[in-house]
This record gives sequence, structure tokens and C-alpha cells, in this order.
Amino acid sequence: MSGEKIEELLTRGVEEVIDREPLTKLLKSKRKLRIKLGIDPTSVKIHIGHAVILWKLRAFQDLGHKVIFIVGDFTGQIGDTSDKDSERPMLTEVQIRKNMKTYFQQALMILDKSKTETHYNSAWLKKLDFNDVGRLADLFGVNEFTSRENMARRLKAGKRVSLRELLYPLMQGYDSVAVKADVELGGTDQRFNLLAGRKIQKMFRQEQQNVMIMTLMEGTDGRKMSASWGNVINLTESADEMFGKVMSVSDDLMRRYFLLATQVSQDEIAQIFKITSNPRDIKVRLAREIVCLYHGQKKAQLAQENFEIKFGKGKGAIVPDFTLNKKSGSYPILDILVESKLAFSKSEARRKIKEGAVEVDGERIIEEMAQAKLKPGSLIRLGKRFAKIV
Repeated sequence: MSGEKIEELLTRGVEEVIDREPLTKLLKSKRKLRIKLGIDPTSVKIHIGHAVILWKLRAFQDLGHKVIFIVGDFTGQIGDTSDKDSERPMLTEVQIRKNMKTYFQQALMILDKSKTETHYNSAWLKKLDFNDVGRLADLFGVNEFTSRENMARRLKAGKRVSLRELLYPLMQGYDSVAVKADVELGGTDQRFNLLAGRKIQKMFRQEQQNVMIMTLMEGTDGRKMSASWGNVINLTESADEMFGKVMSVSDDLMRRYFLLATQVSQDEIAQIFKITSNPRDIKVRLAREIVCLYHGQKKAQLAQENFEIKFGKGKGAIVPDFTLNKKSGSYPILDILVESKLAFSKSEARRKIKEGAVEVDGERIIEEMAQAKLKPGSLIRLGKRFAKIV
């Protein structure tokens, strides 16, 4: 494996490698590595923020390594609050089963099935007893948990930190023992959990996994991409919806999106920004590259054409992103915004109306009109997406 390929693998979208030198040696050897990723099914869909790591896993697969993809059906119930400012509520088994129904299918939109090993972590975590948990817990001091940035912030603010939350890293770490991971990937918010895997593997006399800590991706509103905030671009969205959402991202995030969410080479990314003066043209290229990854070139081109029709460069009638079949009656604007998924919640819909981002039949809606009712034939616009009642 060339030094150039190793450098690309270990740096693009990567914040930190632990330990880089041993991992580099492994990558230069002929040994087939076991590369681990676990995702908790806390929502139904996988988004392109998750896909940053999935594409990195695919890069490992393309070099001949085996990916171990774990759906955390057990850890998902417990809840990881590594990136949360408040306690994450426990989910039920029923909720988890519903959420994870198509997780493997979604991940395999990116991963090579023939080089992917899949697991549910309940297969081994349900078998642990109190004695096992006690042995794992003995590896850590309470101060190690409470000194973590988000935990320390919550404790200082007088917020509750449950004992359940403190157990989560033990479970994620034990996953690495169960699958004999050589490398584990995770976001910057997962650093403590990833290092816990190394410590627990050492206790079980396994070679300690190397760790790749990946850059977290911002959502469409500039905050961390998160299903709970509704600022996500899901892998399963239509080509038109995906294209429109990328076009709604702020200009200052375009280079970051190119780096994290596309497969365009870094040299070509630099050239795009060097020779293209119009930010809108750069963003169109970005949207097309992302849509192409999940829908193919033809649908990406059609999505671009549909977008141009809506926003001035094409000719013809507007093609709505969502069509709501309502045969009679009238419907509140807030309900329509949420039902059509233009807004994630009524509170977000109200905020967007207040910001002046909502139009009905070309007329901007003011705050006092939030409860106004619409009739069939109405065309609703929020930002760069449309819904029509028919």
C-alpha cells in the first residue's frame, strides 16, 4: 500500500489517530484488519453525517480489509450522552426494533456487502452478569467520567447524571472485545468511549485497537447534524429532496461538505474553489456530487434540472418536493409544514414563519398568519423546498 494512499486514509476527515505509527505499519503489512463501527438506532434513518464514517470504512474495504458493522440494539436502549447536554431517556426494545429495521440495508448503500460482517450487540451484552460488569467498571475511576467536558458542564450546572450513562462506555468498549477489533472509528464526541475499548481489550489480553477519530459534520442549519434537531440529510431521501437540502446549506460550509460528504479528490476540490467564482455554481456541483453517490448520475442531473426550474434558470412549472393529497377542506399552515416535512416540528415551523422564510403562492407569511388555513391548490415554500396541496 503506497504512502500516498495511507496518508489520504489517515487524514481526510480525520481529527486524530491513536496510535498512528502502529496503524501505519499494519496498513503497510499484508494483514487483513478488522475495522469496527457501531451505530445506535436512536432514529429510523442514517444520515450523511454518519456516512462520513461509512465512506471511510468503504475506503478500508477497497484496500482489502474487513468491516465489522454493529447495530447497537442493546446500547441504543441505554443511551450514549457523550454529545448531549442533558440525560438521554432510555428507549424501549419496541422503539429500537422499529428504528433499526433497515439499518443494515441503509449502511450497505455504501459498504461492500461481501467485505462486511454485521452484528447486533445484544448478542453478547445480554449475557453479561453483575460480576462481569463489576470487573469492567473496576478499570475506571469516577473522576475519569465526571471530568469529561459535557459531564463536568452538566454537574456544574446542577443537572442530573445517571449511573446508567456512566456504564455506556463499558458496553461500547466490550463490543471491541467481542468482535476482536483492530481499528475502531467514531466521531470526536466518542473519544472517551473509543479509548475505553482499548483499556477493556487489554484486560482481556487482546491487542489494543487503534482508533480513528473522525470530524463531525454540520447539519443544514450549521449545528452538528442530528436527527433530534431535524437538520439532517438522510441517505434514503429522494434525489430532489437531497439536492434541495444541500442547496440550503450556507456557503461557508461548502468546502467542508465537499471534503466530508463527497468522493471528489482534495486536489479537485481546491481547483473547484480556485476557478469557480460564483458560490451558487460551486454549490450546484456539490449537490450533484452528493446526490450522485446515492442515486446515480441520471437522477442527480434530473434533480439539478428540477431545482433550476424552481429557482429561475430553467423554464416550466414548479415541481414540488412533496405533494399532499387533500380532497376537501382547509388545513393550517403549521400542520402542512410539518406533514410535508418542510419543517421538523411545529416549533421549527413557527420559527421559520417568524424569520420570514415561508411563502404561500408567492406571498410571504407573517407570524400572525401561522394558524391560517390553506385549501387544495396552494403551493407552500420554505427556503428552497416546496409542497403542494392537491
